[in-house]
Amino acid sequence: MTFIQPGEVILFQGDSVTDCARHYNNPDDMGNGYANMVAGLFSALYPKHRVQFFNRGISGNRVVDLQSRWQADCLDLKPNWVSILIGINDVWRRYDSNDPTSVEQFKAGYRDLLRQTKEKLGAKLIICEPFVLPVPEDRRAWREDLDPKIQAVRELAAEFEAIYIPLDGLFAQHATETPPAYWAEDGVHPSVAGNGLIAKAWLQAVQAI
Repeated sequence: MTFIQPGEVILFQGDSVTDCARHYNNPDDMGNGYANMVAGLFSALYPKHRVQFFNRGISGNRVVDLQSRWQADCLDLKPNWVSILIGINDVWRRYDSNDPTSVEQFKAGYRDLLRQTKEKLGAKLIICEPFVLPVPEDRRAWREDLDPKIQAVRELAAEFEAIYIPLDGLFAQHATETPPAYWAEDGVHPSVAGNGLIAKAWLQAVQAI
């Protein structure tokens, strides 16, 4: 039986991977990605739970951007569960804009989000690991910046007793069996199959399937 209880509110937070073309003028829009897949599948599997889902992912966001909008886009919604997938833009901006985020800054900002969520809401946490696949080839160089951030996220998940979804490892595993571009054409933004992979892992993590 799933960990999620009837009547609970679930919030998805993050960057473009979570956003996935949602319409900002419609607060109930879930976008076209894994968050929408999760909401649809969970609601079909547990129709009597009447769980409410929100997506507040915004394309291009880094941890510091989540901090700036956490009150309005998390705390004010009073979710029972907060699912976060953030970190790839904290890496990407180093390589395309010469605007790096240190591991220390990243971890401190992320910890602040988690601390606020636990202290002010008592919400349960689901932390999704940021990921990248080696398409195009230049993405391989990103591992120098991403890997320490993944380690920081793992440490925070343990510190805050969050459910942890190891997406980088999951995508790497599947990319050994099927070409990486099948899962994410640019190494970052999942295909329909990639979004399905995230949604399946998410539902398994909360024991919904």
